Parts: sequence; C-alpha cells; structure tokens
Amino acid sequence: MEKQTVQSLKDKDSVDSLFLVKEKHVANGKNGRPFMGLQLGDATGSVDARLWDRVDELAKEFEVGDVLHIKGLVQIFQNRKQLIVHRLERVDSATVNFADFIPSTSRNSEDMFVELVQMVRSIKNDHIRQLVMDTLEDPEIRPLLLRAPAAKSIHHAWLGGLLEHILSICKIMDFMGTHYSFLNRDLLLFGGIFHDIGKVWELSYDNGIAYTDRGRLIGHMQIACELIDKKASRILGFSEELRDICKHIILSHHGKLEYGSPKRPKFLEAMVVAMVDDFDSKVSTLKTIIDNERGSGEKWSRYNELFDRYFLLDDMKEKFEK
Repeated sequence: MEKQTVQSLKDKDSVDSLFLVKEKHVANGKNGRPFMGLQLGDATGSVDARLWDRVDELAKEFEVGDVLHIKGLVQIFQNRKQLIVHRLERVDSATVNFADFIPSTSRNSEDMFVELVQMVRSIKNDHIRQLVMDTLEDPEIRPLLLRAPAAKSIHHAWLGGLLEHILSICKIMDFMGTHYSFLNRDLLLFGGIFHDIGKVWELSYDNGIAYTDRGRLIGHMQIACELIDKKASRILGFSEELRDICKHIILSHHGKLEYGSPKRPKFLEAMVVAMVDDFDSKVSTLKTIIDNERGSGEKWSRYNELFDRYFLLDDMKEKFEK
C-alpha cells in the first residue's frame, strides 16, 4: 500500500492508507443519525474525519492511539478538508513504525541540547548549576529529553518539543535576567529547565502521544519536585531553603490554581517563569493553529474555542518585512 500523507490529501481524493487516531467521539447529527468524529494524523499533520455507518459497532474496535487502515473519500466541508470514512480496520501495533505518525521538531535535538548546556554552565550559583547539570547529564534523562514532546496536543506536541520549549524559554530568561537586573537569572534558567522536566515521565510517545499511569496519578510537577529531592540530596551544602524555592517555582508555574498549579507564584522569579511559560506555550499553539489553517486557502481561520476568536491568516513577516 502506498502511503498517503495528510498533507498530500486533496478534495475528491480516494483514500487507502494508514493513519493514527488522535481523537475519537460518537455523537448524533442534526437529523438524529449517529456518527463518529475522528481526528486522524501522521507526521505531516491532522485531518478531521467522519464515519456514518455501523458507528456503535466500529467504535468498540479501536481506541485513541491506534493506527487504522482507512478507506474513504476526501471532501470539502465548510471550506476545510474532511475525510469521509467508508471502511476502517485496526492495524497490529507490532507492525507499525510510529515515527511515521508522530510529528517531530524541525530542529536537531542534539544541537539544541548542546546550546542548552552552554547556557547552564553560565549559572553562577554552584548548587543550582550542579543540580541542573546532574539532571541533564543523567543517562536516563538525557535520551528521554531529546525525544519527549512538551504536551499531548496543545503546544510543542511533537517529538523533541519539550527540549524546543525549554530552550526557547531559557533564551527568553537569559534576556529577562539581563534586562531586569534585579532578577536572579540563575533561578530563571532553573525554572525554564525544570518547570516541565517531569514530562519526560508524564508522557509516553512510542505509540502516539499519551499520558502514562504515573503522569495521570502524580503529574509532572510532583515528579519534578521528587527529582529535586533526589539530586539535591547528593549535593553537599544544598540548603533546605533553596530546595523550597526551587520547588515553589515548579509548583506555581501554571500561574493560577484553576490552571492546575497547587500554589500561585509568590516571588518575582516564580512569577516570571509562569508568565514566560504561558507566553511561549501560547505562541507555539497559535503558530500551529495558523499554519494548519493556512492550508485551507481562506483569509480567516475557523472560530477557535481555545482563544475565543477568529484569526487573520496573513503572514505578517512575509507581507511587510521587505
């Protein structure tokens, strides 16, 4: 079977290929007829899909994270591509190369890692620098960090996305620490690296991106705090006060209690880490949304529920930077 990619699909194309199930739900249409809504994907992108026949029966045959052999037809619905599924069959995961179905960073992970380590070596506080270096050079953590996504679906949701997110934040923190000379740059860089480091265990990414049991039960913040205790206990003179400061940065980095932070930021550096994390995440999310929407040929995006608005799809850099 010749692989058809999401990116290559065009209106009225007959489809006979493999796709990863990223989302799945069963609902009733306006006429009361049940249908299955799917988001199917591969390394090139995602496409909405609909199944109208044998919905209840087929819904039991696969789950999110499975790869399906799909036969169907591409149509344009509300000016967007949609795949109408005629037949589907779950593929044995043992026969699947999941690298074909999960997007990857466009950057070289090894190069990003080297750049990050260079920044860490500039940390002045010996204890913070050793804590971070011991973590990055850990033979278990390093290979995980090179491949881990930063999220399941919202921002930097691709292989290498976590390292890309961490490095991006640390570059901003480097500027922040210089521009606002009253801030502790060491703590800013620590926060940039450690705020999401627990995601190397919170998320699995061998068969699509999904939460691990530990991720669902404990979460990346608590995992990172445990990592601090483990690493700091081996560093002579690492004070309890510094441990608490580092843990607070992690536990407050979502900014608000309703966003999942057990604590709100209670000193400047913790507040800056939360704000920059939110900023970098939103920029990545919006870029992904706009990039995906530009393929429609429309001037404006569909209404986006996450940001509660429509977006102009013009490329401002290309349009005005001449």
